[in-house]
Amino acid sequence: MRVQKFGTFLSNMIMPNIGAIIAWGLITAFFIDVGWTPNDKISLMVEPMIFYLLPLMIAYTGGRIVYDTRGGVVGATATVGVIVATYFPEFVGEQGGSPMFLGAMIMGPLAAYLMKRADALWDGKIRPGFEMLVDNFSAGILAGLMAIVGMFALAPVLRQIIAWLGDAVSFLVDNGLLPLTSLFIEPAKVMFLNNAINHGVLTPLGIDEAAETGKSVLFLLEANPGPGLGLLLAYSVFGRGIAKASAPGAAIIQFFGGIHEVYFPFVLMKPKMILATIAGGMTGIFLFVLFDIGLRAPAAPGSIFAVYAQTPGGDFLGVTIGVFGAAAVSFVVAALLLKTDRSADGDLAAATSQMESMKGKESIASSTLAGGSAGEIHKIVFACDAGMGSSAMGASVLRKKIQQAGHGDVSVTNKSIANLQDEWDLVVTHQDLTERARQRTGSAVHVSVDNFMGSPRYDEIVELVDRANGAGAGAAPAAEATGGGATDVLALDSIVLSGRATGRDEAIDEAGRLLLTAGAVEQSYLEAMHERERSVSTHMGNLLAIPHGTNEAKSAIRRTAISFVRYDQPVDWNGKPAEFVIGIAGAGDDHLALLSRIAEVFTDAEQVARLRAATSPADVQAVLEGVRA
Repeated sequence: MRVQKFGTFLSNMIMPNIGAIIAWGLITAFFIDVGWTPNDKISLMVEPMIFYLLPLMIAYTGGRIVYDTRGGVVGATATVGVIVATYFPEFVGEQGGSPMFLGAMIMGPLAAYLMKRADALWDGKIRPGFEMLVDNFSAGILAGLMAIVGMFALAPVLRQIIAWLGDAVSFLVDNGLLPLTSLFIEPAKVMFLNNAINHGVLTPLGIDEAAETGKSVLFLLEANPGPGLGLLLAYSVFGRGIAKASAPGAAIIQFFGGIHEVYFPFVLMKPKMILATIAGGMTGIFLFVLFDIGLRAPAAPGSIFAVYAQTPGGDFLGVTIGVFGAAAVSFVVAALLLKTDRSADGDLAAATSQMESMKGKESIASSTLAGGSAGEIHKIVFACDAGMGSSAMGASVLRKKIQQAGHGDVSVTNKSIANLQDEWDLVVTHQDLTERARQRTGSAVHVSVDNFMGSPRYDEIVELVDRANGAGAGAAPAAEATGGGATDVLALDSIVLSGRATGRDEAIDEAGRLLLTAGAVEQSYLEAMHERERSVSTHMGNLLAIPHGTNEAKSAIRRTAISFVRYDQPVDWNGKPAEFVIGIAGAGDDHLALLSRIAEVFTDAEQVARLRAATSPADVQAVLEGVRA
């Protein structure tokens, strides 16, 4: 589990930047002197992107994971030292390798962590008025020092490590041993350890090799969709029961969608089937090396489309032979194992649950494997920390989608995590709260989201309900929360059309002060709003944030009220833009009707445009009152 968590952390640094890596790969494929359409001027972008843009983006992402935007800035700045020690000849010397990527993955999170620890030392000890001075100079000093450490201490060590790893890869290639890596990679994929291998070692080494030679076979070691395709095709022909019925759909998702995890339960159900994927993986790598094949950049996800998108002009035939050769060998071995298997059929649903347990979270994609065996879904709860804002908005959006799909018998409500009991069929939470919710509702299916207003997971939930309950037969509106309208809880004095805040914390203060001025909350509630934000972001997506207090702070609410602030220039809310900030103080349930209207507004571009064009507080009230749930 620790290795899985570490691998996930590495993956979270790389995956958000895959688009930039692919852009670099495409520019390289088309415009370098040996590319498809050489262009001397456009090709000038290749070197700055590989040495500067990509490492700095990775470092910023890693730092931001550890310590928000402040950590990202410090981490990216500190990584410049490693980049300089990579790029300039006087530092490189005779040692090969380019450590800027591994350096970014180390220095970004490390510098952010040190910044976080340093800030904790003087938290609450700075005299009023000097906070910005201390914040800026402490970040600058630490970032500068870490950049120097990276230049003279970290870069030489990493350069030597990369040289050793490169020599190891060369040894495997020269001696025809590279296919043996499948003995580790294929089992690691099923155990969800592939992120540590792929994003921790193969991707940095592959980018380094591709920068020098134009392509790298390392990008194909883990991403090759052939072994999984062969296994699933064998189950489609020679399998039995639900495994045979589920395999064709899983094969389409795996090969064309690149979601390899859908074939993992088929291995877990019959562990000896790992031999098929190992044989297929070894065959694919052997063929790639034989035909001197590689990709320009990582193929993410591991779809055949992504693989072809990163294939150099002269390598399409070799890549095709490698992928389908791997599928053919995997199919033959799997078919042989299935035909000679005399044991009872395994439980695919149990294997899927085992896979999700190892992964640490549910996979809606893999629910296609279990069909409706998990039972029907009739009670869905959207849970958040306080149960007054984020969950109410998310529940409103999801409820509407469930109703439109014709599942009138499915209830969708919201609660605080503290009030959850193990009575729900499906629980939806923000990704940072899922583990807390799972502890209280262990028997439910859990779905994590990171965007409350427009999460694509809502559509996946509807599909899951369709599979579990059968297609809906006509929408039957579920009861919405009742209560006062906009004029009851959103006073004209609590609406500001030109907010002055320039950052998240200032915006929370601005929305909170409106609630305080309205007499709806006590002063302590404002600090609880910041405390809530430090635990889980209240950014809802679609340019909307709804800051509110923690569940423990409800005693500081005198009456239900909502404040509304619009910003001419969106404020940075944990790296996402927020043009509209709605402060919430919910004493009971009388604010839920308005939250439902707000949710409908912010999923309707026309209504958002009306709010953006509003010239008076009364116009805002009219928009929110005019939307019918």
